[in-house]
Amino acid sequence: MTDAALLDDLALRRLVQDWAVWRDAGDWDRFATCWHDDARMMATWFQGPASEFIKVSRAGFERGVRILHFLGGTSVDLAGTRAIVQTKMTISQRAQAEGVLVDVVCTGRFYDFCEKRDGRWGVVLRQPIYEKDRMDPVDPAATVTLDPTLLAQFPEGYRHLAYIQTRIGYQVKRDMPGLTGPEVTALYASGAKWLAGEALDR
Repeated sequence: MTDAALLDDLALRRLVQDWAVWRDAGDWDRFATCWHDDARMMATWFQGPASEFIKVSRAGFERGVRILHFLGGTSVDLAGTRAIVQTKMTISQRAQAEGVLVDVVCTGRFYDFCEKRDGRWGVVLRQPIYEKDRMDPVDPAATVTLDPTLLAQFPEGYRHLAYIQTRIGYQVKRDMPGLTGPEVTALYASGAKWLAGEALDR
């Protein structure tokens, strides 16, 4: 790897780390610098411009909504001023499920379409991949009984996360990419096109 490529690789890894730390800390001004102006965010509960995602995330944070992130390894595919960055992560959320306070932890990857513009790397599109999740009562002595019909409506990779988000009032997207399947296959194809210089599908 050339010195320039190494510096780009390090900058992209820092970008991903800053995203998680600043969002979870409610550092909204610095969080906004992680994105390019035309960036988009895809999540179970939100799909749209990053600028709007920042606004609704801040509003939720101020209401006490806590959707937190923990990062693992990162893989960077570089192609000039474009990159696909995949990062192992967990998303955790605490909320009420049928009257019981629970923690949901979802394991997956961030799949980021990134671009270097005017010397600065930023996210153009973030698409999480949801691989598996689980729900646990915060009080280990508690028992939670879920609605099996509602639970079965969501993909296996984020079933419990979608359940609690639906229960607290969010409209949850039901065809997000998982570990396998046509959605993640299409995402990988979009990533390859991005690295080849093609326009991003909107």
